[in-house]
Amino acid sequence: MSLSHSHDVWSVILAGGEGKRTQPFIQKWLGSSKPKQYCTFVGKRSMLRHTLDRADRLGKPQHKVTVVAEHHRPYAQEIFDAQQSGKVIFQPQNCDTAAGIFLPLTYVRTCDPNATVAIFPSDHFIFPEDRFLETVRHATRAIEVLQDRVLLLVVRPTHLELDYGWMNVGHTLGKQGNSCLRQVDSFLEKPSQLEALQAMANGALWNTLVIVAKVETLWRLGWQCVPIIMERFEWLAKSIDTIHERQTLRRLYQKMPVMNFSSAVLQKVPERLGVIELEEVLWSDWGRPERILDTLEVLGKKPAFPSEILTTTTSSFTSSLSEVTT
Repeated sequence: MSLSHSHDVWSVILAGGEGKRTQPFIQKWLGSSKPKQYCTFVGKRSMLRHTLDRADRLGKPQHKVTVVAEHHRPYAQEIFDAQQSGKVIFQPQNCDTAAGIFLPLTYVRTCDPNATVAIFPSDHFIFPEDRFLETVRHATRAIEVLQDRVLLLVVRPTHLELDYGWMNVGHTLGKQGNSCLRQVDSFLEKPSQLEALQAMANGALWNTLVIVAKVETLWRLGWQCVPIIMERFEWLAKSIDTIHERQTLRRLYQKMPVMNFSSAVLQKVPERLGVIELEEVLWSDWGRPERILDTLEVLGKKPAFPSEILTTTTSSFTSSLSEVTT
């Protein structure tokens, strides 16, 4: 399916993470450390390249802001080119997803304060992409009506998972195309096993952290929930496109609070959240190496790595954890 370009939608790509849980596996596979978003686990494109290409199908390439880690610059330079890169921000250090999200939003808001933004993590596997993008497009259209809301793409759980955010949903907010939008009743980030079992029994859905919202709506929620971070980015906004921009960015990260966007913001304002479910889409957060192999096995795809490396690495990690906890 071909999707028309929008002049109003900006894409924000989150690519500043370290991927610590996948590092032992990648080290054994490649013989060196490499952040997972720059790795090609199947096919010919890295995870970040897949994410950038999806964003370019959603909107204009220049309406794309990508956050990468400063010390990942050599990997990033292999991926980005001047014609298609949009804005690339080199984050001085990783201070979790609250800073990781509001940093690029500072630049989007400076360029276009009326923008609709779609936020994409760069370490997710998504198939088929056409169906995924169709759902994102529905969300961007819906947000023009529900401008005071933040819409989250969600998936129906297939198993007990303690790493994800779970959302209990309530009444219907409306429909966009064949997609139903529903109100969030409560949000639970990284629950205990008992909490996750209860959430699954109640029909709760997984948060993918693919977010669609007006940039101003997110900005106001930031001031409501994490003002200590927002005051820093207001300071940065005043220096954008000046000779002081780079120095200001480095200074504000010297004592940047480490805060998670889901727990520090989303979990506090469920009444401002809506969800739109990804249907007939295989989605997986590849934050753990075993999820990579599980997904590829489901699709019948041959991985770019020897599968036995993943098996032995996972077994070694489990044994080490067992020794620590006994």
